[in-house]
Amino acid sequence: MSHKKDTDYLSISARVRAMETRLLTRERLERMVDALDNGEALKVLAECGYGELNAADPAGLERSLSAAREGLFAELAAAVPDGRMLDIFRLKYDYHNAKVLLKAKATGQQAKRLLVSGGRYDPEQPEQWGDFFRRAVEQAQACLDDTADPQQADLLLDKACFEEMGLLAKECGSDFLQGYVRLAIDTANLRSRVRCARLEKGPDFLKQVLIAGGNVSVDTLLRVREVGEPFRVGPLAEAAQMADELAKPGTGALTAFERECDNALMAYQDKARRTPFGEEVVAGYLFAREAELTAIRTVMAGRMAGMNGDVIRQRLRKSYI
Repeated sequence: MSHKKDTDYLSISARVRAMETRLLTRERLERMVDALDNGEALKVLAECGYGELNAADPAGLERSLSAAREGLFAELAAAVPDGRMLDIFRLKYDYHNAKVLLKAKATGQQAKRLLVSGGRYDPEQPEQWGDFFRRAVEQAQACLDDTADPQQADLLLDKACFEEMGLLAKECGSDFLQGYVRLAIDTANLRSRVRCARLEKGPDFLKQVLIAGGNVSVDTLLRVREVGEPFRVGPLAEAAQMADELAKPGTGALTAFERECDNALMAYQDKARRTPFGEEVVAGYLFAREAELTAIRTVMAGRMAGMNGDVIRQRLRKSYI
């Protein structure tokens, strides 16, 4: 398939640069954390283009943030030369919904309240699903029917999610997007190695959860003994330094480790800010907006739970701007 040229993104790149001025900066996040009350915290978001938000209505706040995500994808879908690059960021919501649907079917529970927006497909309209996604869901359903183990079905869907991300990035012909997918897989694998070690799971279980397609091969991950060793050089170096100590059972919370994993992905997307135009600009903005929504949820959930500002700050990831 033909790869879109960087110059095909001239118009949308200029538009994105203008949109970036309304991103939730670190300074704005700090104002939200330090606001006197939750209403004042939400008023900061007016500077970022969010409508009026009600701190007394958490469900309404979540609906507003979900609507913002849907609006983002809809706006960019009408402007990007190749919609597959958006799908790389959207498909994770499809796979989340697939997990919800399978578990609801297995337990006889209602799925609707746990479904999320932002994916490519209506989760309740399987006739509209793409072939790859449909096959993945069918395989997960067969696994669940055969084993009655939802964890095994989830693992199949996780692997399919990353595999489809890689295929789409390759079809786009984008070195930048392919690099992002490889790093996302590395991040997932490092997290899995730490969790498996903490749970004292053996190599057979680890082999089941590791995902192929990263910069570090599955064979290498299975061969090395120290959890962080394969990642000590490169974008995950900071997280890898924490991994060996945290891999021991009973060694405390993973908050800082998880933050460093996410920061590595943000640092990769930071390259887009130094690129004048091209798919990198759109991808970077997409990642930044999704990180923004996560940051808003983190701050508001912390405030509503009565956490002090320092504890909330420890949970925040690096900002794009």
